[in-house]
Amino acid sequence: MSDSLEELRRLDKAHLWHPFTQMQDWCSSEEEPLIIASGEGAMLTDVEGNQYFDGNSSIWTNIHGHRHPTIDAAIRDQLAEIAHCSALGFSNQPAIQLGEKLVNLFAAGSLTRVFFSDDGSTAVECACKMAVQYRQLKGEARPHFVAFGGAYHGDTMGAASLGGIGVFRERFASEGYPVRHLDSIDSLESMVAEDAETVNAVIVEPLIQGAAGMRVWPQGMLPRLREWCDTNGAFLILDEVMTGFGRTGQMFACHHEAIVPDFICLAKGLTGGYLPLAATLTTEKVYEAFLGSYEEMKTFFYGHSYCANPLGCAAALGSLRVFEEEKVIDSLGPKIKSFKEALASVENPHWGDVRQVGMIVGIDLVDHQTGGALNWRKETGARVCREARKYGLLTRPVRDTLTLMPPLCSSVDQLKLAVKALNRATHDLLS
Repeated sequence: MSDSLEELRRLDKAHLWHPFTQMQDWCSSEEEPLIIASGEGAMLTDVEGNQYFDGNSSIWTNIHGHRHPTIDAAIRDQLAEIAHCSALGFSNQPAIQLGEKLVNLFAAGSLTRVFFSDDGSTAVECACKMAVQYRQLKGEARPHFVAFGGAYHGDTMGAASLGGIGVFRERFASEGYPVRHLDSIDSLESMVAEDAETVNAVIVEPLIQGAAGMRVWPQGMLPRLREWCDTNGAFLILDEVMTGFGRTGQMFACHHEAIVPDFICLAKGLTGGYLPLAATLTTEKVYEAFLGSYEEMKTFFYGHSYCANPLGCAAALGSLRVFEEEKVIDSLGPKIKSFKEALASVENPHWGDVRQVGMIVGIDLVDHQTGGALNWRKETGARVCREARKYGLLTRPVRDTLTLMPPLCSSVDQLKLAVKALNRATHDLLS
């Protein structure tokens, strides 16, 4: 590498603005930013040659590991043809093939239409805008969305308004969609008829809420949501940006309870964690409402420059090929079991509730004397994760919830390493 480590750090602090990062701390003289140089499988290597287990899949994106030969080859082959062309009035072969593949991952005739965008936020915005315009086209007065406390659906203005976490929503509370935030499915089911009639759609992260600290929904919630929406004429939007593509042990979280939504939002793992790409799938019923002559102005006027980018679609096709050829979903059962056993073997007075759904784990840090929550202002979770680097683990907390969401290709030994690293780091810092 041409620049020294010190020079790279200086340039980073001089010019970059990192997401979800207090830059005053980042740019302090004491801070030494970790700079990643390469990856192989589930491992990352920094510019000094130190190796780390990618314990949160590079922010919940990587599925099959870094530099997977099948996905690498798919991108190289596409790059030899064309890197990008517009989807506004044109199409491309990888997008067409990927659309068919995605539709076939769900029950025949259910989710038949695919709209590509760039990331999880735009996938959610797409679903919500489709739902809003559908009601307008049908002459239905249903202005409200229902979302849940602790929810996170993205950072764009509309998606942020759906979120149930104050720090992400409150600064922009006057913007976005009209939303009713509820705490539970019970609150939804007790909604009076007059209010239910105004609900356009219910949006939820199925099975588990990520940014809430890996909060797990009660079993049977999805069928109840589907029944409520059907009874009251509301759409069901499933945000599977985090849970999609094997994270929960099934290809999609909704498969656990055999539920088909009206919209499903996919991103993060769609390309195997290689490139930005998102997809919003919906039904033929929704799609047909937008059909008409140009003069009727029913067109869905939404999209971005890089929608259906051929490189991204090629990467996604490569990732789906890996799922098929390596029978990834079938291989997860033993790994999930070993992961659970490793977590259960830990006796740490600073660990409170430990939650696991498939390959997703949340560990609450607690006061070892009272068992109560820690003072979040002390950033204990972040400090534990930093300490875990000494033991070869990279991950990121949700405040004082330690999280693990490793690539699906991770070995049992690597999963055990991650648990051991967090345990040792917690002891080092808090005992």
